[in-house]
Amino acid sequence: MTLELKEELSGKVLLVRIGDSLTKEDYERFVPEVKRLIADHGKIRVLFDMQEFRGWNAGALWEDIKFNLSHFNDIERLAMVGEKKWQKGMAGFCKPFTTAEIRYFEQGEVDQARDWLVSE
Repeated sequence: MTLELKEELSGKVLLVRIGDSLTKEDYERFVPEVKRLIADHGKIRVLFDMQEFRGWNAGALWEDIKFNLSHFNDIERLAMVGEKKWQKGMAGFCKPFTTAEIRYFEQGEVDQARDWLVSE
């Protein structure tokens, strides 16, 4: 499975585990779930676990750009957990595309990322 989604805190936090590479089909599952959570809760918080993430295929990259433009203000906090230098760079790269507060956490710091997301 490339994409795993799990709600926490009654849907206010969405855990997204990405393995291998993202496809357009992954976005077809991910986007409706995010829209539902936003409709139910307003702004949400997202934990992206990218420890096995290798990138996007061309169709998924376009879906990612469209998602970021449509949900610029809907994500309150974004925690990114990764293991590679380019993944850490993604945290900085994402900032112009969202109003979310973004923090990067190293591999093995998933619990710290989750704690940050749920803190006030």
